[in-house]
Amino acid sequence: MFGGFGVTELLIVLAIVLLVFGPKRLKSIGSDLGNAIKGFRKAVTDEEAEAAAAAKAGTQGDPSVIEGEVASQASQSKQGQQQGADQQTRV
Repeated sequence: MFGGFGVTELLIVLAIVLLVFGPKRLKSIGSDLGNAIKGFRKAVTDEEAEAAAAAKAGTQGDPSVIEGEVASQASQSKQGQQQGADQQTRV
């Protein structure tokens, strides 16, 4: 059935898992797994919708730039300017 496992073997594995985790913990694991899958699917469909909207508008961002990277570079250049000004005032 499943790679050489029959119904009997699957029932034995299910019984062992039920004994190890218990019904309450098994229920919470199942709901957590379901929520994770649902969130993943939502993220994938949202990303596809954003890409389709960007392609439709004809404006696609630079894929080599990561969001937040530009702000980081700007803050580094400001820090460099401030350090240069500090050094000039010391002289």
